[in-house]
Amino acid sequence: MINNIMNTLEKINYGYKDNNNKIHNNVDELFSDTYTLQKPEETLKNRVGVCWDQVELERNLFEKENINIDTYFIVHYDNDKCPTHTFLIFQNNNKYYWFEHSWSKFKGIHEYNTELEALKDVKEKFIKYELNNNYNPMNLCIYKYIKPEYGITCLEFYKHCEKGKNIII
Repeated sequence: MINNIMNTLEKINYGYKDNNNKIHNNVDELFSDTYTLQKPEETLKNRVGVCWDQVELERNLFEKENINIDTYFIVHYDNDKCPTHTFLIFQNNNKYYWFEHSWSKFKGIHEYNTELEALKDVKEKFIKYELNNNYNPMNLCIYKYIKPEYGITCLEFYKHCEKGKNIII
């Protein structure tokens, strides 16, 4: 069942469809002004999505299987550049799993003994591979967030996630 979800995600490429219906193969300088969060069906149809879109598709697929998940938004606030990543964790048989598709370097299902262990691992990887170990710990946050409204802008997505629970690790 979990492998079926991953197989569905394999149809999705990293990128986004802007508000002019143009497909972008990566996050570029237009992203913050032209991005809107897709509905899961749109991500499937367009076959493209950034991690934000892909996590919402994952949320939808996990819900259909009645598997409880938590979704997380990690961000490093750094003036105009604020690298982020969204991901989900689910629990099964007293283990926790980081389900990752959009971050190709770590694509897969990663097993942990605790949720905290999973969060620490994602945080360490984000610091090393996305921030190149160049960061201010005071500017790095992880938020557990609930399902957002679809169609929201980049800034609205940040604001939605920031209303979630700030996870201190």
